[in-house]
Amino acid sequence: MIEVRHISKRFGATVAVDDVSFEVRKGEVLGFLGPNGAGKTTTMRILTCYLMPDSGAARVAGYDVVDDSLEVRRRVGYLPENAPLYQDMDVVSYLEFVAEVRGIPPGERLRRIKNMVEVCGLGSVIGRGVGELSKGYKQRVGLAQTLIHDPEILVLDEPTTGLDPSQIIEIRELIKEIGKERTVILSTHILPEVEATCSRVIIINEGSLVASGTPEELDSAAGGEHTIHVSIKGDEATVKAVLSGMAGVRSVDGAGAGDGGFTRYTVKAADGGDLGEKIFRAAVDNGWTLNELRRETLSLEDIFLRLTTLEPGERSVE
Repeated sequence: MIEVRHISKRFGATVAVDDVSFEVRKGEVLGFLGPNGAGKTTTMRILTCYLMPDSGAARVAGYDVVDDSLEVRRRVGYLPENAPLYQDMDVVSYLEFVAEVRGIPPGERLRRIKNMVEVCGLGSVIGRGVGELSKGYKQRVGLAQTLIHDPEILVLDEPTTGLDPSQIIEIRELIKEIGKERTVILSTHILPEVEATCSRVIIINEGSLVASGTPEELDSAAGGEHTIHVSIKGDEATVKAVLSGMAGVRSVDGAGAGDGGFTRYTVKAADGGDLGEKIFRAAVDNGWTLNELRRETLSLEDIFLRLTTLEPGERSVE
């Protein structure tokens, strides 16, 4: 649905996007994650034909963003960080204006507007001026103007910036519902935003792509140790010796026998070393009673920090 190949963009001496490539599949909700100034907005503007890349190529819904920009714009709904709303218009008048600009036939506009009012939850504010609305409702109006021409693809740049917690939850749920029928790119630097709404994540930092994949795949790409918590009833010295002797184990710490004679061990495993099956087999072979076996996974925040603070030569990209 979206193909990006080696795009770069400079503003004077500043490299905003540096040789970035990725794909977005049809029906996917992709989180485009990075700190402020990472190059997210510049990439979004290239994909929506607001900016041209200096080099590389991008295709959206099968159309080139440079050679077929009008076709791309017809198929994309774009909500920038600051929604382009006319504050002195009421909600319905504004949506009528957007429908006209988008080339929706006059006989179809009222149906589209009614649909947007329902989908975006605007029923209680349709007679009010846009400038009178709360930030949350302004974002809903922004989503309505993004959706009114029924685009195949949505590009949402920081859609919950400035909202209060209840408004954030409402907009997230709305985006998840919209994402069931469309391809969505959600650009954000807010980690819970991605975890709550996205099926796959791209991380960009200082203009370069750092990693791409599901949170589980990014866990592997982030590298470092993995921690396994295990509770075993058995001779402590023997258990520690067996666990320590397993390939990939860096350290084993025991907490001493607790209730029922079980000892809790913390096993630090080398990069990619998920030893769960080996530990289970060792318990069976040695006649130990196993009460707990749990791998401690990295949070998306941990992954983000690791991948955005590593030196370029140390980064792993799926």
